[in-house]
Amino acid sequence: MSNQRNGFSRREVLMSGATATAGAILGASLHSEDADAAEAKGKKKKKVPQVPTRVLGKTGQRIPILLFGAAFRLNPVFDPLLAEALRYGVNYFDAADCYAGSTCEAAVASFHKRIHARSKLWLTSKSDLHDPTGFEKRLERSLQRLQTSYVDMYYLHALKDKSYLSPALARKVAELKKKGKLRYFGFSCHSHNVVELMNIAAKLPWIDSIMFRYNFRQYGDKALNKAIDACHRANIGLIAMKTQGSSSSFEPKWKQFQKKGKWNKFQAVLKAVWADPRITASVSHMDTFQKLRENIAAACDLQKLTQIEVEELVRYAAATRSLACNGCEHICNPTIDANVQIGTTMRYMMYHDAYGQQEEARELFAQLPQEAQNLANIDFSAATAACPHNIDLNYHLHRAARILT
Repeated sequence: MSNQRNGFSRREVLMSGATATAGAILGASLHSEDADAAEAKGKKKKKVPQVPTRVLGKTGQRIPILLFGAAFRLNPVFDPLLAEALRYGVNYFDAADCYAGSTCEAAVASFHKRIHARSKLWLTSKSDLHDPTGFEKRLERSLQRLQTSYVDMYYLHALKDKSYLSPALARKVAELKKKGKLRYFGFSCHSHNVVELMNIAAKLPWIDSIMFRYNFRQYGDKALNKAIDACHRANIGLIAMKTQGSSSSFEPKWKQFQKKGKWNKFQAVLKAVWADPRITASVSHMDTFQKLRENIAAACDLQKLTQIEVEELVRYAAATRSLACNGCEHICNPTIDANVQIGTTMRYMMYHDAYGQQEEARELFAQLPQEAQNLANIDFSAATAACPHNIDLNYHLHRAARILT
């Protein structure tokens, strides 16, 4: 089958900009005098493929199926990764007040101010305070950092406690929408009660979107699928995150995934998510040009995964099941007589190992209560026994004690 779409091959997507990255990015993004002069002379710019879009639920707005996750340190003056993403139609930047040591929003602001393109971008941010007062304070701070009068979407960040989805918060959201400070509202979640929170949200008409943990390891989860169905029927826009299903310390298993078709494991996982019509988009951590271009290539090619590729993905999931933490620390934490945070620590290890965010992982770990950091002398055998996937928590958490401190 052909690898082309609208006249562009996958190779062109991967290679465009490779020979003159800085010049191509700036020329395509900035309203420079040279660019204006070239346009005035009628010179044609080479078109590049654009990432497909889908409607985000009840918002009625089209967003790209691939979103730029900005949870890493961006260039504070002008980030070329953001420019390259925008060139291919990835105009949704997923920020948060706490990302990258709280530097994320300022970097995004610097970018959009320099290219004068706020109206062309979909800016999202998140509040780690979930009560109505704290939510509003965080929003005001985010608006200042982002140098904008509004955000397109504002989320409760990493929601766990369902009580925060309250009538008081609904009134605050309506108030802030009326003032024009946020266009749409939702929450993100990736802990043990994702299903519960989604089922609650499906009954709340003021929830516009949910960003939730969804990856190839969960496709057969009946409870999760029922919750996704409920939200889809309620026309809540669904965005998948943590799509790679990664965990700490299993790089050898990555290498066992055979490239049966044209896509590598990371691309195949994304295409598997996009094959679900209930999911509008997936947010991806793309901190290198290689990751960015590979993901764009996968998004722009409408060809579905082959049966062989799907089977290999299933095999890979089975081979690494005992290495991927689902964050269900309500099961393992109670087995330990200490104020440990097993799921949270395992997530920081994923940031360290899979995302390459060593500094950020250490910063986040240092913010945990001191008792939660004192892992070296704890026996986690009971927690391992309680783990539904038999993850060797002694190995992973003792390693965390060594490398995150």
